[in-house]
Amino acid sequence: MIVNVPKNLRRREFMRQVLGAAGCLPLAGLSLSLADTQRTHVPPSAQPAPLSKEDDQFLDELEKATFQYFWEQANPKTGLVKDRCNVRGNDTGVVASIASTGFGLTALCIGAERGYISRSAAQERVLATLRCLWGKLPNHRGFFYHWANINTGEREWDAEVSSVDTAILLCGVLTCREYFGAAEVQALADDIFDRVEWTWLSEDTSLLPHGWTPEVGFLPYRWDNYSELMMMYLLGLGSSNYPLRDDTWTAWKRLKFEYDGSRYIGSFAPLFVHQYSQAWFDFRGRKDKYADYFQNSVTATDVHRRFCLELSRQFPSYSDDLWGITASDSPNGYVIWGGPPAVGPIDGTIVPSASAGLTSIPPATGYAGLEEHKRPLSLCFHQVRVCERLQPFDEMV
Repeated sequence: MIVNVPKNLRRREFMRQVLGAAGCLPLAGLSLSLADTQRTHVPPSAQPAPLSKEDDQFLDELEKATFQYFWEQANPKTGLVKDRCNVRGNDTGVVASIASTGFGLTALCIGAERGYISRSAAQERVLATLRCLWGKLPNHRGFFYHWANINTGEREWDAEVSSVDTAILLCGVLTCREYFGAAEVQALADDIFDRVEWTWLSEDTSLLPHGWTPEVGFLPYRWDNYSELMMMYLLGLGSSNYPLRDDTWTAWKRLKFEYDGSRYIGSFAPLFVHQYSQAWFDFRGRKDKYADYFQNSVTATDVHRRFCLELSRQFPSYSDDLWGITASDSPNGYVIWGGPPAVGPIDGTIVPSASAGLTSIPPATGYAGLEEHKRPLSLCFHQVRVCERLQPFDEMV
């Protein structure tokens, strides 16, 4: 990959062009390709269908309920957000994840923009979080431990220093930097981002390791196949102080899948791998020599929908209007399920975040089934919060 940075443009300014405001970080100043990269028109199939007033109101209710999780399940002093929460009881868990904190920082921008909370309240929580990240939360060469105590910031569960979870956190940090104009927010965000030593992570490899622990050193696994890794490599390439080499973008594999006549780049992984990078980076109309990554996610999403319809022979609850499987909790713990091809012990569970997380990456059918989604999705609301999964056969949420 060749990243073209205009002359006299510092990397920080370059990243400001790459990373945009309020929950979407467009690739405005990035030439995401080798010599044959070009700007393209967004195919019609990637365009969302217009929403009715009722559908828009429903999405706003869903968005607000989701926001409540990140607002209520965070320690207001540290800003750290719980990794998970049992909404049906008095949850006393104290384990936060840096990934959920990154999503939470982004949610604060959305909540302020939507009027769910005041801008001043959102900024106060952002500042508490950034101060904790900069001065309190343990890190190694700028990378953070995957799980931390929500109250103290101390490492939990012998967690690894996680490369991709740090990337998700940084996406939230940079979103706040662009959304809030306060000098302290911007300064702290710059400091946190600039501290990350991507060159340490890639010292002897173009494929970034999953993480590191003080007990065993680098983990043996590499980010070597298409997945949510795109945001991580892009952040590293745009680092002010410790930039990745250009060849890291082309180092990872892009496996080609075909399903019922549709071809796309994918992984043996849940649907979220096609969503996470798209949450912050605007790939629309951008392509490199391998793919148009936005259109690729559109195709992968439509393939997943058709895969669920095929499963309806075994699980009749799956339909055109009720579908979606991605990694989630289950009665047997956390399960990494998805497809095609089938991943995990699929048992008929529907994970609403699989389809609800697609508002920026609509399947080819658009939002035709949104009206019918309302009833089953409404089962996942509990005390103005959103539950993670729905098991239609026993109505357990």
